[in-house]
Amino acid sequence: MAKPLKQVRARIAKNKKAAYNYFIEERFEAGLALEGWEVKSLRAGKAQLSEAYVTLRDGEVWLFGAHVTPLSSASSHVDADPTRTRKLLMHRREIDRLTGLVERRGFTLVPLELYWKQGRAKLAVGLARGKRKRDKRAAEKDRDWARDKARILKHKSAS
Repeated sequence: MAKPLKQVRARIAKNKKAAYNYFIEERFEAGLALEGWEVKSLRAGKAQLSEAYVTLRDGEVWLFGAHVTPLSSASSHVDADPTRTRKLLMHRREIDRLTGLVERRGFTLVPLELYWKQGRAKLAVGLARGKRKRDKRAAEKDRDWARDKARILKHKSAS
């Protein structure tokens, strides 16, 4: 019996602010329509998602504001635009579902993580609801308590 292929995900970039600013309700995986120089830059890990956002327009999904720094050796003959709008590749059913949720229920789409999966660049997109200031404070308080608790337990086990 053949063993199933193990899914290896090599992370390129992560949007750390997404979990702080939003409640992530659901995650989706999307492919990216890339140019050659962008693939080489992603292989070198030259990408940022901190200012990026995802929108739905004319039944298609687009990634805005993601910064892919061009490599000097890879893009000598191409006029590279580091923050160009990139098309996301998703199934029609997923796009229709996302459209309904974003337009009717007030969700937003947030890029979470850029990674390699079986040699292809993928983007994890989160269906998100914005956090209020009090929610952010509560999350920060919980995180601080978890850190202090781990420190106390480590100190007790060492003595």
